[in-house]
Amino acid sequence: MSGNGGLRIGIFVFDGAEELDVVGPFEVFAEWGSHSQLRPSVSTFSWDGSGVRLAKGLRILPAHGADDVGPLHVLVYPGGLGTRQLLAQAGHLEWLRMIRKQTPIMASVCTGALSFAAAGLLAGRPATTHHNHYDELTDLDPSILVDTEARYVDDGDVVTSAGVSSGIEMALHLVERLETTAVARSVRFEIQHPAG
Repeated sequence: MSGNGGLRIGIFVFDGAEELDVVGPFEVFAEWGSHSQLRPSVSTFSWDGSGVRLAKGLRILPAHGADDVGPLHVLVYPGGLGTRQLLAQAGHLEWLRMIRKQTPIMASVCTGALSFAAAGLLAGRPATTHHNHYDELTDLDPSILVDTEARYVDDGDVVTSAGVSSGIEMALHLVERLETTAVARSVRFEIQHPAG
């Protein structure tokens, strides 16, 4: 899966994305790079490569735009109030459907699952989101099997996580899934995240 260039992870960033939804998984995947033979790399990208202002004011200058991020093995899509504008953009939802066809794992954090649902990526599948937004998820697609207990739901090619800090646990789970339990344990130890 890693190919010659290593395993590539992209975190999509946008105005109003929740800070920890972005930097939590980024920290996990960046730390993974120093423990792994798969040579994983993680980068951020925005729609056009421009800087974004996250939900609580943190500004990020992403490494790429959507047009030049290149093929990814994992796409991480955060939540936050900024998702509400994206839900209404038909072009953005079509882009998500296109990315889905060429990306082995699509992962959402928090209300990022709402964008996945609006794009039809969660139809008939188990999924989760922030506990305050279960109803929104089912309003977008009543066929979604909402898991109100899980910190993350791994349904193979689509992985969703609950609110905010659960994105860290989801990222650690993906490290374990894509490499080994021992490597995931090493990453967890280095970032001093308690065992789940």
